[in-house]
Amino acid sequence: MRIVVNRDICTGCEECLGSCPFSAIVIKEGKAFITEYCDLCRACLSVCPVGAIEEVEEEGDRKKVEKGRGVWVFAEQRGGKIASVAYELLGAGRRLASELQTELVAVLFGSGESEARELIKWGADKVYLCNEPMLEKFNDEPYAELLSTLIKEHKPEIVLAGATPIGRSFIPRVAARLRTGLTADCTSLEIDKDTKNLLQIRPAFGGNIMATILCPHSRPQMATVRPRVMKRGEYVEGRAGEVIYVKADSIASRTRVTDTIKEVSEVAVNLQEADVIVSGGRGLGDAKGFNLLLELAETLEGAVGASRAAVDAGWISYSHQVGQTGKTVCPKLYIACGISGAVQHLVGMQSSDVIVAINKNPEAPIFNVATYGIVGDLFEIVPLLIKKVKEARGI
Repeated sequence: MRIVVNRDICTGCEECLGSCPFSAIVIKEGKAFITEYCDLCRACLSVCPVGAIEEVEEEGDRKKVEKGRGVWVFAEQRGGKIASVAYELLGAGRRLASELQTELVAVLFGSGESEARELIKWGADKVYLCNEPMLEKFNDEPYAELLSTLIKEHKPEIVLAGATPIGRSFIPRVAARLRTGLTADCTSLEIDKDTKNLLQIRPAFGGNIMATILCPHSRPQMATVRPRVMKRGEYVEGRAGEVIYVKADSIASRTRVTDTIKEVSEVAVNLQEADVIVSGGRGLGDAKGFNLLLELAETLEGAVGASRAAVDAGWISYSHQVGQTGKTVCPKLYIACGISGAVQHLVGMQSSDVIVAINKNPEAPIFNVATYGIVGDLFEIVPLLIKKVKEARGI
């Protein structure tokens, strides 16, 4: 599509000039003209008093979409073991596949058949497995080439991957090779009941709104999903499925990964695997407030999290941050202490099984997602919680 001016109709009244936020409209030879700076925002279409500004289709704009079949999940592995995000994607993929009445397929590189069988037990109908040595360690080039080849051959409708360092690194390469769209960091996925298109939902504009993104004119529809946002599906020990071995004979790479180094932080924090998280925000007042949360977390055998405000204030390290710019978590119990509940924070924890919010402000947004809310001073409430938990555990 493009925006053009019908010069036979245009009167040169200049009414349209101020409507364009990109300054893409100029006057040439007494007539309005759309420059290459046009961003197709369409703000100018309703401004022209004589209707001289039009939106026109270009050849190829409405190419026929070749409908695919199947929902695919890229199953990431680390050290030969399936990453937990793969099981979460299978849970989401199973739901989408059921709505579309199609199959759920997992793609696994660099691991063994036993791990592929685990993917079937978690919901996959079929697993494409390539366990050749060159794929054991992640490498962008062969991963992107092999996955692109498989997609071109089998033509799935939807392809999902984790928004992890691995997924963020090579999945955009796959989308570019396939000339299709890709929505990154999705927090929700739905199927449009009328069109059967994938509704890809993610935070936008700094987390201030939730945007729903579609890819109606190309296939496959591709999205990456943040870890710990989706729930795992049902594990069935005897689930039947097919493992299909894939060869990588034609796959070449100009680079070779010889070794990988695990990131080691000063404070070992694994929030994404914790069953209990006690998080603090601006309401703690200073860094000393986290000592109280640490005691509660240790009593509950959990971990300590934090909002971005607390991290930015220097009260605790970034490795504890929960939210859009931190970690996405899904514990069995999340206790938010002195956290107001900005959208950016809610995106990272609202899928927790049970949320307990403690805040002085009864109007705090955190109470909108909380399972249980306590309005009061956290410095009075948290010590009482610690006392009760210790009594219950005989500590």
